[in-house]
Amino acid sequence: MASLSRIPLPSPAPGTERSLTVCRYGTPGARPRAYLHAGLHADEHPGLLVLHELRRLLEATAAQDIPGEIVIVPVANPVGLTQHLNGHLVGRFGFDGSGNFNRGFPDLAQAAAGHLAGQLRDDPRANVALIRQTLISLLDEQIRSGETEILKATLLRLAIDADLALDIHCDDEALLHLYASRHHQALARELAADTGAAVLMLEDDPGGQPFDEAVAGPWWKLRRHLGDSAPIPLACFATTLELRGRADVGGELAVRDATALYRFLQRRGVIAGDPGKPPTAGYLEVPLEGVDIPVAPSAGVVNYRKQLGEWVRRGEVVAELVDPLAANPEAAVRPIESATDGLLFTCLMEKLVRPGQSVCKIAGTEKLAHRRSGQLLQP
Repeated sequence: MASLSRIPLPSPAPGTERSLTVCRYGTPGARPRAYLHAGLHADEHPGLLVLHELRRLLEATAAQDIPGEIVIVPVANPVGLTQHLNGHLVGRFGFDGSGNFNRGFPDLAQAAAGHLAGQLRDDPRANVALIRQTLISLLDEQIRSGETEILKATLLRLAIDADLALDIHCDDEALLHLYASRHHQALARELAADTGAAVLMLEDDPGGQPFDEAVAGPWWKLRRHLGDSAPIPLACFATTLELRGRADVGGELAVRDATALYRFLQRRGVIAGDPGKPPTAGYLEVPLEGVDIPVAPSAGVVNYRKQLGEWVRRGEVVAELVDPLAANPEAAVRPIESATDGLLFTCLMEKLVRPGQSVCKIAGTEKLAHRRSGQLLQP
């Protein structure tokens, strides 16, 4: 059985209070330690059902068969879940002006480098333990105010000493895909194969300080800050796993995805047992800067000419933008073209768009000149 606890968040108004529910399996402090959460963007719900199914699998697993520790936050953003506007849940950005819920997590690397300079030795395991304790101490020492700021710090505090951290999201309409650091290419490939991902995007410096970078980034950033004076293992693998689209919430899919995550945790030694042969990898591996993100040149209705999973060529029309108020219907259509050869792997659910709005994502294997490292998925 899981050990359940609740972490209260500061009250945003008299008479109100929200909390994070945390489920723990295995032995506290045991290694490997895995952390998973879903719904950081509160209007993305496939992961909520997947973690429910994963918890059912874990409840049926004998305690002795979980040699590591698994920490699950089934709902990572109770703040965003309350943000209903005219019948719609608006869960990507905070109504309090705090911005994107998956940006601006604390960046601990530089402060940690200052504390650790001259403290690391030739023992990699001892260095990992010291770095983890330093990161925890820095988080605990920071003074924060505001419910969203404390929510982010609390999530990071739960994950900062994990060996594996999975941030589960979804896109609008999409194929299953994931983002991971190039530093963790081997583990990312393993997870992509287990989950049946269509696209694996590898990042150098994603930018924006999303959750996965905040958790795993200190390790390679410390290498950058401290050089080769002492061995610094890359002790945390973190990824953003996008479970298809918003409407892809269903029992069969959830069971399949939860089983894949369980199998991945077995391969990593968090859960005992034989995960079986690794699935045949069918994903397309691309650099993050190789993803083309066409935008709408004006307001209008998007009419897609290509479907999810189709391969498109550079210069090919992916969609058309229709101005429904054009005086001449024949002149109302503007083509939206791909800037790369690649796989169309996301589209919009809502087809009425604003000028400059992204309309899809196309995964290409070559870096694009107009894309810049450190800008995440800004067009």
